[in-house]
Amino acid sequence: MESKNVVNFKEKMPPIYTKYIRFGLFLVVIAAILILLLTNVFIVKENEYKVVRQFGEVVQIIEEPGLHMKIPLVQSVTSLPKYQMTYDVEEAEINTRDKKRMIIDNYAVWKIDDPKKLISNARTIVNAEAKMAEFVFSSIRSELGQLNYDEIINDEKSSRGSLNDKVTDIVNNLLERDQYGITVTDVRIKRTDLPEENEKSVYTRMVSERDSTAQEYLSKGDAEKNRITANSDKLVKETLAKAESEADIIRGQGEQEAAKIYNEAYSADAGFYSLYRTLESYKKTIDGETVLIIPLDSPYAQTLLGQTD
Repeated sequence: MESKNVVNFKEKMPPIYTKYIRFGLFLVVIAAILILLLTNVFIVKENEYKVVRQFGEVVQIIEEPGLHMKIPLVQSVTSLPKYQMTYDVEEAEINTRDKKRMIIDNYAVWKIDDPKKLISNARTIVNAEAKMAEFVFSSIRSELGQLNYDEIINDEKSSRGSLNDKVTDIVNNLLERDQYGITVTDVRIKRTDLPEENEKSVYTRMVSERDSTAQEYLSKGDAEKNRITANSDKLVKETLAKAESEADIIRGQGEQEAAKIYNEAYSADAGFYSLYRTLESYKKTIDGETVLIIPLDSPYAQTLLGQTD
């Protein structure tokens, strides 16, 4: 009876309404399909891996960038970074070969090479980083444990060499052995500190070493200064002696030449010579306060009075 009523209702419904209903159902189906497609399409970027799981098991790892699709309600997709990452290893205390304690702070640069191995053996990035940090610390502790305290803190006496490269190689060998699917590209020590109780003694020793070095430089400077001063004094004395010798020679030549000229002049006119000597004696014996007591008939008095022949 009811089915007959439904049939009668449909038969009584205008054809235009039936058309609208069918069109609406079509739109709903199309929208559902689009939503289903959009929710199950994923994009792989250049700097990531996409891990496709089916019921929790890894079935595909996609590396190439582009659009991909998963099976609805069956598969799930997660991402893993393909780029290099930095992990700051927690600082820890180590013992040197001479039984001194030090605090080491370092970091590691690493990347994922094989996502499948990472998921199989480390499960998560956090676990992989924890294992890597463990290997880094044990390697650094082993390498620095072969050095004395002074060799580590004093760059001038350091025999560390390529410690970072050694630690990087050791850590990569351990990661490869356990197949964690990651590679460390670099390990660096950021800071080496001392336990608080050791800082004062080390600081005092460092100051003493620097003072000793400074004193050595000062001693070398004083020695060099004395050497330069002695050389300069020697050069000055030699120059002065040479100059005085040359001056004596020139002076002697001048006096010889003057004597020659005097002899020539005196031999030419004896009276002029006598007058010249007299005038020279005036310059030496007579000034503004000179008092002369001489007889009037002396040649000197006659010369002064202008009574000479």
